[in-house]
Amino acid sequence: MAYTAAMLLLLASLTFAQDAPPLIDALPPPPPAPTCAPGQDPTGPWPTAIIDTVAAEALNAHLFPADIDWTTKERAGVRTDGAVVIHNGTVIYEAYGPGWDADKRHLTWSASKTVMAALTGVAVHQGALSVDDSICDHIAVTDDAACAITVQNLLEMSSGFDWRETYEGVSPTASSVLGMLYGEGQSDMAGFVTGHPLRAAPGTDWSYSSGDTNVLSAVVGSALAESNGEFYPWTALFDRLAMRPTWERDGSGTFVGSSYLWATPRDMGRFGTFLLHDGCWLGTEILPRDWVTSMSALNGVVTTAAADDDRAYGWQTWLNVPTPTATERRWPNAPSSAYAAMGHWGQSITVLPEHNMVIVRMADDRDHSYDHGTTLALAIALVEAP
Repeated sequence: MAYTAAMLLLLASLTFAQDAPPLIDALPPPPPAPTCAPGQDPTGPWPTAIIDTVAAEALNAHLFPADIDWTTKERAGVRTDGAVVIHNGTVIYEAYGPGWDADKRHLTWSASKTVMAALTGVAVHQGALSVDDSICDHIAVTDDAACAITVQNLLEMSSGFDWRETYEGVSPTASSVLGMLYGEGQSDMAGFVTGHPLRAAPGTDWSYSSGDTNVLSAVVGSALAESNGEFYPWTALFDRLAMRPTWERDGSGTFVGSSYLWATPRDMGRFGTFLLHDGCWLGTEILPRDWVTSMSALNGVVTTAAADDDRAYGWQTWLNVPTPTATERRWPNAPSSAYAAMGHWGQSITVLPEHNMVIVRMADDRDHSYDHGTTLALAIALVEAP
């Protein structure tokens, strides 16, 4: 068969068309969806629309019982110093006990730990450290055996240190945490903690430990201070959220990440809203994508612990999910997605993603009569009531 020049050209073009990739695949891929919405996070005063309903009266009666005697040394009963409920970015409930107001900073005790987990995320996001780093990549330790511990082990509280986290009612000499906060450990808390022998291989056993958090604080401080300065918690996080807390240090200059952050309830509401927004603020991603997901998911080491529901723990954060050994949620009237920063004597910053809510409470409870699950249920009722 004879082909004309025109036919040969046509055949060549058809062969090229068959071999070429489809045009749709040759186009550049669409840009990824933004990880941070533009956001309406307040940089100034919080928007406020206080709810005044029967539901609000019920919450107020629970948090501020009328029969509390604020003058007794025993400090019995539910003793709320301040509470704020934020829904859809607006303060819908706010109240304070005698001697407290919106501008007065309160000691958050162990709620500080969750803030330290967020600062760890900032360091990871900035490339200053990795969760797989040995702590010896960033700090000197008292015992080289501690070099087997990673940043993630500290986040999970699975360092393996032979640590005793006991408080009132136990001899101070039998308590590691009291020795750290009030005894010889005050001069260098991370050094004090890393001088403890290992009871278990890192990453194999969960044990609640303020010591782990203060070693984490030293690691994060070493990683972030070079690029963010001596006051890295402010330059890296607090200033960006328009928070104005105070944070005490030990004798070596390390911020006491386990216990000594002082903040107003509204400041802690900003922090809770930051977590609610997955580590975004004003459209800027401050934490790595999925960091808050890891903070608020049951960590793998907890699944091996002999547990009750108090051991539903993520990364320096308390959870409301069952564990393999505890089928009941800690707060049965709240969604399982709830998670919280919790501190001694009733401090809490609780995030309820399903309700787009943050509930903050600062307190001075001493006799265990306060029930946090009731607070969550009553706060949810604020937005579910007609």
